[in-house]
Amino acid sequence: MGWYVIHTKPHQETRAEENLARQGFDCLLPLLRVEKLRRGKVVVESEPLFPRYLFVRLGTEPGDPSWAPIRSTKGVSKLVSFGDAPAQVAEGLIDLLRRRMAEAPPAPERLFAPGERVTIADGPFAGIEGVFQMAEGERRAMVLIDLLGRTAGLAVGVASLRKVV
Repeated sequence: MGWYVIHTKPHQETRAEENLARQGFDCLLPLLRVEKLRRGKVVVESEPLFPRYLFVRLGTEPGDPSWAPIRSTKGVSKLVSFGDAPAQVAEGLIDLLRRRMAEAPPAPERLFAPGERVTIADGPFAGIEGVFQMAEGERRAMVLIDLLGRTAGLAVGVASLRKVV
């Protein structure tokens, strides 16, 4: 038995994992907690650490019967291969990912980090760039802007901020 990489259909990692698990496969879908904006509110969601990929434990021979249902499983696009050889993953990597997932859940990846440059997208200050200072509750944030040659703090809605790329 070895660990292999499955390429899933877009946004169907969880569906593929559930369907493979129902068929008796040992699967691993590492997740990451992140902050997202939903309807103007910051929410914490889990999303795949490796979007469109998950790991599955299979027999080591491609002709092994356990490989047959993989491609027809809902949510699965294909088994990742390099040439004719399926991409095998080291057992140590899977152990490391499982240990990290079993530890206390990490703090979610922040939508904006202190010191990050942002642009105000709407309202009276639309188009002005500033520096994200801190979140003030779920819906507001403190941003430092340059106003008439001085730095001023401005409380704005989190939904009005965009990262400067």
